[in-house]
Amino acid sequence: MFSSDATERMPQTKSERTRAALREIALRSFRERGYDETTIRLIAAEAGVSVGTTNYHFASKNHLVQELYLEVQERHRAVAEPLLAEAPGLVDRLAIVYRTGIAELEPYRAHAAEFVSASISPRSPINPLSHESSAALGVLEDLFHEAVEGSGHALPADIRDLLPRALVLAHLLLALFWVYDSSPDQRRTRELLTRGLALFTVALPFLRLPVVRGPLRQLLQLLGGVTA
Repeated sequence: MFSSDATERMPQTKSERTRAALREIALRSFRERGYDETTIRLIAAEAGVSVGTTNYHFASKNHLVQELYLEVQERHRAVAEPLLAEAPGLVDRLAIVYRTGIAELEPYRAHAAEFVSASISPRSPINPLSHESSAALGVLEDLFHEAVEGSGHALPADIRDLLPRALVLAHLLLALFWVYDSSPDQRRTRELLTRGLALFTVALPFLRLPVVRGPLRQLLQLLGGVTA
């Protein structure tokens, strides 16, 4: 017996079912074939519909990449939130968000460089910082906001409000490092995260000092304006 919430999430019309099927085929193809070999024509063929029908639901492959971004971040949130509920410390909570975020990228690792190549330009519609990517980026920023707000650490209000956006940018940089990390099981990525969090732990007691707080606030404001 389906719950009302589950029923609401299920595609109700033929058009919705077609869209959901196309999305699922595309996400699977991105995992298995990567960005370069996944095409609208291939997706349409696997779904048994025309290219025109596929383009009606998703105007381009890049629109499907945005669906992928959103899927990854929604899964990230689903995994991270139960762990956050059991972790009161700020640094531990940040570690949870970073580690689960990288883990959710793992199914795409074989083809990750293709996505980087296609998205690295500031003008790319699949750049993670582009306007088109705002929905997925918003999920990630909300998750970092939850990690900061739910901790037992009393940060200065201005730093607390600006910090999540900077943490998002750090996550994107960590993910980029992970793409290029050829060490066994990406050991260097884990070490980079561990050392970065250790440095953050050392810096935490000083954030209330005016000599630190002012320059840090200015830095965080600059980072908050970074977009593609």
